[in-house]
Amino acid sequence: MQSIDRLSDAFAAGRANSRDVTAEALRRIADPKGEGSRAFTRVYDRGARAQADAADRLREVGIRSGVLHGIPISIKDLFDVSGEPTTAGSIALKDAPPAQGDAAIVRRLRAAGAVIVGKTNMTEFAYSGIGWNPHYGTPRNPWDRGKAPTEGRIPGGSSSGAAISVSDDMAVAAIGTDTGGSVRIPAALCGLVGFKPTAARVPLDGSIPLSHSLDSIGPLARSVADCALIDAVLAGIEPAVPAALPVAGARLGVIQGYVMDNLDSHVAGAYQQALTALSRAGARLVDMPFDELLELPCIYAKGGLGAAEAYHWHRDLMAQRGKDYDPRVILRIKRGAEMSAADYLDVLAARTDLNRRADTATRPFDAVIMPTCPIVAPRLSEIARDEDFARLNILILRNTTVGNFLDRCAITLPCHEPGAPPVGLSLMGARGHDRRLLALAAGVEAALAR
Repeated sequence: MQSIDRLSDAFAAGRANSRDVTAEALRRIADPKGEGSRAFTRVYDRGARAQADAADRLREVGIRSGVLHGIPISIKDLFDVSGEPTTAGSIALKDAPPAQGDAAIVRRLRAAGAVIVGKTNMTEFAYSGIGWNPHYGTPRNPWDRGKAPTEGRIPGGSSSGAAISVSDDMAVAAIGTDTGGSVRIPAALCGLVGFKPTAARVPLDGSIPLSHSLDSIGPLARSVADCALIDAVLAGIEPAVPAALPVAGARLGVIQGYVMDNLDSHVAGAYQQALTALSRAGARLVDMPFDELLELPCIYAKGGLGAAEAYHWHRDLMAQRGKDYDPRVILRIKRGAEMSAADYLDVLAARTDLNRRADTATRPFDAVIMPTCPIVAPRLSEIARDEDFARLNILILRNTTVGNFLDRCAITLPCHEPGAPPVGLSLMGARGHDRRLLALAAGVEAALAR
């Protein structure tokens, strides 16, 4: 699909209309040969068509409700929509009471004129970077997609269906959540742009939590501009795309060590080419050890904030419906039961201390950069064994969790050659400097496209 601004221009000029664009998105979702049945847990066919028709009628009389007027958008299956249960990719919540109102971000999307086409599939309760879901199926990565259900590659998670909804033109953009990389990982593995805001920037009201200390809500799209526009809507600020900052003269910290271990050849090659392109564009690349990150495995050893806070939310539901959980998910949540109050407070204290020192280490830079994921998307067959699933999940999450633990804004951009395995380049900015990071990312995006 075209970008938001191009579609909006086409709508305004009468070259296209929301009804046809939405109908095409819904056709792709319903196509039995496509990934729609695995990418979506709920499709708003009638509602989306009605919203699109209403958008077209308003436009005919000169009314534009917002910057997303008539644009098809998908939302992750952990955001409340009034009148229906919120299932978070799990059958344990299929009989939950219907939501009494829309989530805060759903209200903001509707106010901006978005046509919500459906809820996207996800790792159950958002607790994995793989994107696997045994209840609703696992949507397959657009790269190297096989013909049989057991072939193909993982989409990345936990916002798996969100990425596939965009890559397969079932939506112009998607809204996901990012607790340890759940927006950026599927974006990177599927060749998209994914933005994780500073956590407090977007309200979490009306969403099922994984970790209230780490959760954030962000967009997946095909361009930095689309992500920036949707971020503004979600954050409730002036809906505009910041002007791109020039790469020339930008001071970028190139993280060494921790995030560079065990890169596969595809990632290493694409990442080096990206660094070369940025250097040629005039960026000032400075190697930085960032040895503070070496403390993270020890901090995470007992499960970290995610396990403790997830267990707190899930303990009653697990007691009632534990048999309905994905065994690979419930095993990770139960680790939280092994943490004492002292263990939890130790992690909070370690986070405060590490963030203070990380702020000092990164202060000289406009952003720090790293590969988003150390490997390209594994085949589905490679996660068949539980031990391989666990090993690959830890590896895929390793780099992205840095941004969440440090409470930073971060974005991933595709940096691979056309036709090559998708690889993401990650830029991490200072806490609260989200719009500046998006402006710099737009400059980086242009430099990588040359």
